[in-house]
Amino acid sequence: MEKEWSALSQEEKRDRRLQDYISGKGINFRDAKAEKFYKERVTRILKANMCEEPDRVPVSLPTGNYPAYYAGTNLKTVMYDYKILVSSWKKFMEDFYEDMDSFMGPGLIWPGKMLETLRYKPYKWPGHGVGDDVSTYQFVEESYMRPDEYDALMKDPSDFSFRVLVPRTILAAEELKNFPPLHNFMGMPMIMAYPFARPEMREVFKKFIEAGEEMERWQKEIMAFNIELLEAGFPMSRGGLAVAPFDVIGDFLRGTQGAAIDMFRQPEKLLECIDMITELTIPRLIDSVNMAKGHSVGFPLHKGDDTFMSRKQFEKFYWPSLKKVMDALIEEGIMVFLFAEGAYNQRLEYIGDFPKGWVTWMFDHTDMANAKKMVGKTCCISGNVPASLMITGTPQEIKEYCRKLIETCAPGGGYVLTGGCTATETKNPDNFRAFMEAAIEYGTY
Repeated sequence: MEKEWSALSQEEKRDRRLQDYISGKGINFRDAKAEKFYKERVTRILKANMCEEPDRVPVSLPTGNYPAYYAGTNLKTVMYDYKILVSSWKKFMEDFYEDMDSFMGPGLIWPGKMLETLRYKPYKWPGHGVGDDVSTYQFVEESYMRPDEYDALMKDPSDFSFRVLVPRTILAAEELKNFPPLHNFMGMPMIMAYPFARPEMREVFKKFIEAGEEMERWQKEIMAFNIELLEAGFPMSRGGLAVAPFDVIGDFLRGTQGAAIDMFRQPEKLLECIDMITELTIPRLIDSVNMAKGHSVGFPLHKGDDTFMSRKQFEKFYWPSLKKVMDALIEEGIMVFLFAEGAYNQRLEYIGDFPKGWVTWMFDHTDMANAKKMVGKTCCISGNVPASLMITGTPQEIKEYCRKLIETCAPGGGYVLTGGCTATETKNPDNFRAFMEAAIEYGTY
């Protein structure tokens, strides 16, 4: 008889979460080779994530939006034509089938028509704020929340998000600023119809429905391709994507400048809000992973690097809340993956304080020798091949850079070979193949 979930240790919870992922249960592999590759890849990746020695160093190519350009198209086209989007990623998957251990579907290529319908203010994309030939999005950061609105946010975050933040960021929903406070409907749900007596309000929700229908069309294509990826033998991490509590404020509410000012002018209010966001984030993430029958959560970290805040500010404003979320996830048997954007050289003494084999750090501009020494005993480390080298270098130069990384980071296990960030603008596809060549030649244990 199986133990109740609450009686399991965090390791036992993780084992339960990983059972189907490891075995490939439910996957209709396209052939025996795909099934063999899947089991080899998933074993190799998990051993590295758990700070063990696999058969060789795993490879994760920093492809970004490159598959679109490899297939002869561009970001603007694939944002609007989902058939071309999927066929581009499929071509790359087949052509690089034996040159990578993992491959992610195009789930981060947002549907352009959906963004158009919502008139989504924080993004610029090809043909909408930037040129048709631009190969990635641009994030338009503003102080969407005023410095005197912390109390309103913390008093009722759902109402504030719905009636204040949404109208400021989704221009098609500006009319929501005139929607009655949601608590007005408590006990009198029939008056919910009153706001919709106004045609302007009905139009807002029509736009949401239109955007949702477009999202559904996009999702069907993405999900079908993700199944193809699995059937071809590529493991896909199941779980969710999250934002560090400080980054919620620094990215989406106050912006970089606003968050920096608040650390000096109203630090207690900022900390109070961080605590509130932390407490909301933990159950939401656990619920989302459980619903997906997943085993991991990934965090792209934006404001915690050496250049944005001092060591003391990191200790006070950034790390405690993020670590609290991570600890809560680990307690539930959920592995954590973090992309430390920028430089984390002054953070290494903090970020390895976890039980061995639960956390993977992907580094951008961090000294990998120090990362191996200070973090690699308990956490898997990855990354650091520069995008600039991928774009302008030769396969031989990339292979040599990878060799040095492998010799520095691979001993004892716990290393994944990948880029410091994505390299969409790479011109020579053999630059990507150089990764696998390096791993096979230099990364075998």
